[in-house]
Formats: sequence, C-alpha cells, structure tokens
Amino acid sequence: MTNHTALKDWVAKTAELCQPDKIVWCDGSKDEYQRMLQIMVDSGSAQWLSPERKPNSILVRSDPADVARVEDRTFICSNYEADAGPTNHWKDPEEMHEILRPLFRNCMRGRTMYIIPFSMGPVGSPIAHIGVEISDSPYVVANMHIMTRVGSKVLEVLGDDGEFVPCIHSVGKPLAFGEKDVPWPCNADNKYITHFPETKEIWSYGSGYGGNALLGKKCFALRIASVMAKEQGWMAEHMLILKLTSPQGVVKHIAAAFPSACGKTNLAMLTPTLPGWKVETVGDDIAWMKFKEDGYLYAINPENGFFGVAPGTNTKTNPNAMAALSKNSIFTNVGKTPDGDVWWEDIDRPAPDLLIDWHGKEWVHYDSVNKAAHPNARFTAPASQCPVIADNWEDPAGVKIDAILFGGRRSTGQPLALQSFSWEHGTFLGSTMASQKTAAAAGKVGELRFDPMAMLPFCGYNMADYFQHWLDMGATGGDKMPRIFYVNWFRRAEDGHWLWPGFGENSRVLKWVCERCDGAGDVVETPIGLLPTNDAIDTTGLDIPEDDMAELLRVDVDEWKQKIPLFREHYAKFGDKLPSELTKQLDSLEERLN
Repeated sequence: MTNHTALKDWVAKTAELCQPDKIVWCDGSKDEYQRMLQIMVDSGSAQWLSPERKPNSILVRSDPADVARVEDRTFICSNYEADAGPTNHWKDPEEMHEILRPLFRNCMRGRTMYIIPFSMGPVGSPIAHIGVEISDSPYVVANMHIMTRVGSKVLEVLGDDGEFVPCIHSVGKPLAFGEKDVPWPCNADNKYITHFPETKEIWSYGSGYGGNALLGKKCFALRIASVMAKEQGWMAEHMLILKLTSPQGVVKHIAAAFPSACGKTNLAMLTPTLPGWKVETVGDDIAWMKFKEDGYLYAINPENGFFGVAPGTNTKTNPNAMAALSKNSIFTNVGKTPDGDVWWEDIDRPAPDLLIDWHGKEWVHYDSVNKAAHPNARFTAPASQCPVIADNWEDPAGVKIDAILFGGRRSTGQPLALQSFSWEHGTFLGSTMASQKTAAAAGKVGELRFDPMAMLPFCGYNMADYFQHWLDMGATGGDKMPRIFYVNWFRRAEDGHWLWPGFGENSRVLKWVCERCDGAGDVVETPIGLLPTNDAIDTTGLDIPEDDMAELLRVDVDEWKQKIPLFREHYAKFGDKLPSELTKQLDSLEERLN
C-alpha cells in the first residue's frame, strides 16, 4: 500500500463519506486488469468478443442516458467567477461542495471502492504528474489501466509526501442490501463533473462514461493540468505529437491542435505517401510541454492509450488505429456481429445479417435514424499496439518540439498552409482558430465556430489568461520556441470538389513544415502569414492541377476582410482581460489587408 499520510487520510475520509462495502487498492497488474474485465462480464455490463476476431477484448453497452461528455454539467469551481472566464460553467466551490456532499454520502453502498494510483506520463518523468482516482466502477479501473500507468510503481514514485491530484468518482447508484444491480449503473438525473483549480481536486458523480469518469483524461490532463501549467510555467495542450524522419535521417517532432472533425487522430497515425519519409506517433490527443536546461520545449504524451471515436475509423482513414484496436481493447456502444466481432458505421465491411446494435437489439440495416453504433461509440486500446508508435514515445525526458500546427475545417479562404510571422502572431492564429459550419448546421456557408487552440471545452481557467500564458511562454523561450503553422486540409473549389486529397498526402505539407524549421522551404509574405510558394509543396507523383494548387495557396483578401468583425466579436466576450497584444495583432492584420 503506502505510507503517504495525506493520501491515506483522504482515502479514509472518502470511504467514511461514501460507505463502500469493500476497499481495493489497485496494483496495476495484468491479473487485476483481467479481473475487472471478468467482473464486468459477470455483472452483465460487458461481453467477451471472439478470441479469434478480437483477442482479450470486451464489448460494453452503456445506459442510453449516459453516452458522452456532458459539457452543461461540467463546472470549474474557482473561488472567483472571473477566474473561470466566459467559456466555462462556473460554480462557487462552497456551493458545489454543498451539492456534492449529500450526493456522495453513502453513494458506494453495496459496491467496491477502488483506489487507483496513476501517473500521467512515464512513471518518474520530470514532465509527468501523479493522480489518485477513487471510483466504484470496474469499467473505470480497466480503462485507466489502458489510458494511464496504474499501480504500485506509481505509489513508489509518490513516496511518503509527494504531490498528487485527488480524483473522486462515483456512478451515483448505491445498492440496498440484496438489491440486484443493473448492467450499467449511473444517475442520469444528477451528473456533475467538477474541478476545483485552487485545491487541484476533481469530483465526478452520476456518469460512468468516458471523460466524465476516466478522470485522468480531459479532467486532469487538460482542465486541472492547464491551471498547474499556468502556475508553474509549462503547457498542457489538446495536441497530438508526431515524430517525422526525413529520407536523410533528420528528425523533427510536431505538436498539433485541431477542433473535432478535423482529422486529428488520422494525422497522429499518418501513413506518408512521400518516398523515404517516416511518420510515427508519440501521442494522439494531449501534449504536456516543459522547458529543459537547453531552453527548448520538450513534450510527453501523458496518456498510455487511445480513447478514440469508433464510427468513421477504418483502414482507409486510419489503418494504424485499426491495427491498434485489434486486441486487448475495450469497445463501448458499438455493434456486434454474429461471429463475435465489432461493427460501426463506415467500417471497412458491409453490415452483416443479424447484427446487434448498441442497444443490444437486432439492427435494421441502414437505418438512417437509429445507428448500429452510437455516434460517440469508443474504443480503448493500448498505445503500444499502434504499428507506428515511436520508439521514444515513453522517453521520460520528452521530445523536443520543433513546430506547432493549428488547423480547422474551412472550405474557403484559409490556405492549405501558412507560417506565422512570430510567436505572438502564432498565438493570435491559435486564439482565432475556427472551423466552418455547414450550411445545414449554420444556416449559411461561411459562419465560423471558434475553438481557440482546440481548448474551448478543456481550459480550466479564463481563456483570456490562457492566451496571456501563451504569450508569457513565448517571452520566456524567445527564439527557441517552436515555429507555429496553420493548416487546412478541407478547401473546396467552386464546383464543390476537394482541392487537396488529404490523408497520407498531408505528409507533403509536413515536409514543408520541417524545411521551414531549418530555415529552408520557399515562402511568400502575405497579409495573413508566410505562405509556401506554388512550387514549395512537393507534389511529385501527385495528380493535382496547377489551378487547384494555386487556389489552395491563394489569399482572398476580400473574404479575410469580412472575417475581421467576426474576430472582433469573438474577442469581445473576453472583455478587459484579453491581452492587448492580441488586439494589436488583429489591428495589424486589418491594416495589412487594406
């Protein structure tokens, strides 16, 4: 167990509050993981999949009322509302504790309380941090085994007085004596995912699903870690990490932030089409970056697995993800085939007869309303199973970040690629990062949905202060900071066809990014940034018309002028807290466009 007095006291107080029937300290062993899977199968919440099709893997079906993150029930409970900012739901900490304590009182009766010591990042890494999650869910224990480093080795590093983030979770469904449990216990009417920045605590109640319950995921790795990063001078970002190796053996590491539906996971596991180039995965979702003695930023992937959206994943969009989830995986809310395999929309094969949907019922083929898999159906797979996982992905020292990419889904206006003029200009680009809504969703083509640095739902404090932290980091790192770029794979021509083929061909843009990091690669200065010249992107062997390439790299000044008021409206919600440097950057952009 542990001699950590503060940890033992916290566990004792939590047990007194929650009143579990049993307490288990998780040791992180393979036997423990297998026990959790069997507990779920025995309780009816999970089924074993075919050992031939998906070895050592289970299918879990959640309650239909508990299928995704609940942003409207996610709170930042800072002492002052201004510290949470306009993009978060705020609640006074004392008021929230008054709500939570009665809910947590006796909430684990009839259940086992699991204590899960976990490391976000390689155990013992100077960039890693430790958390301890208390949960009454074997589903959480099993997923945390995959997504983090769990167990006794974490307690050894924590020692007798090390710092940890306390995370309390309950499904919120106590059992009376003799009461039969349901397959997926939850409390649909009382869900709270709460974060306390000053005390670095996380309390989650009522949901057993995904990031609501796996508290190392967005809750710790981004919302609480972003606060820690601001206080301690590092960065906790919603970014993938790539390792690129050129045919000459030159290695670069790139971090990239994209809003949802912009190809983030696909880029993280890219299969390059350029001969001789190698792309490997360090992380697919989160990057923690700290300065080392040499003055450069070094990053780790704080996670240990992939928690990916299943629908749309296939061997064309992401063959490496498909390989990663081929065994030792947990599938949640996907369809099940008669031969014991999984199925979801846009997988590589047609739906078989007698397919069972995520509700556990026989599915009517091609039902346009009721999908076989829930749109947010997930797979949890060990990162070590990814065929292109980098050999240094668990290096405790981290990897030196050479470039940062921002991106969004923009059918017009935004070029294929550009480089920022400076770190300050790059921060401006990230702060105005946006994706274009479809005509159906937005009512008109061209309306933008802003998601600064892809952190809108995940920043644990006021985003205006977060922007200032970016600027402060740039001032600290100076010319040793990563170069910043903005990419857009989603441009369309007037007739609607895609101008850029995307997927593996995106390696051609990455090659130009690597060249720019070394001071090579041709550029032209434009009002919005440094763009590749028409022949700077290597299109060897790619059948792309010259007109399309020219359009991909064209700056539509009139369209950009129309975006200025939208940028100002976006900034206005941050009020006086918005850093003056960003207003200056916006004013300068407007001047350059005129």
